[in-house]
Amino acid sequence: MKKIRLYAMAHARSGDKGDGSNVGVLAYDDRGYEILEKWLTPERVKAHFGEIVKGKVDRHLIPNLRGLNFILHDALGGGGSASLKTDAQGKTHGMGMLRMLVEVPDDYEPRKAATAPKGEL
Repeated sequence: MKKIRLYAMAHARSGDKGDGSNVGVLAYDDRGYEILEKWLTPERVKAHFGEIVKGKVDRHLIPNLRGLNFILHDALGGGGSASLKTDAQGKTHGMGMLRMLVEVPDDYEPRKAATAPKGEL
């Protein structure tokens, strides 16, 4: 097994739903989705965000889109106009999620366009 950043195998988008943050992750390929379906659990997502997410994390699978949708409860300090947080709408949570390290099989190769110019994963 090896570890690569989530951004090498998927893209993400996020926004607010009241006091919760909604983070959608879409795998670039079928094999990446199979790996993420097993590895990217609500427990790992909650651990990744640490104290930012005070509530539970729900996960919904969207296999026809190779997607995983996460609801991060109690993550926005009251949400929208009620919060003093810099990111009260959770717009950065998708980018934060993409920084996660994911364990993948040694033979999994992310698509070339997903790596940084010097090949960083």
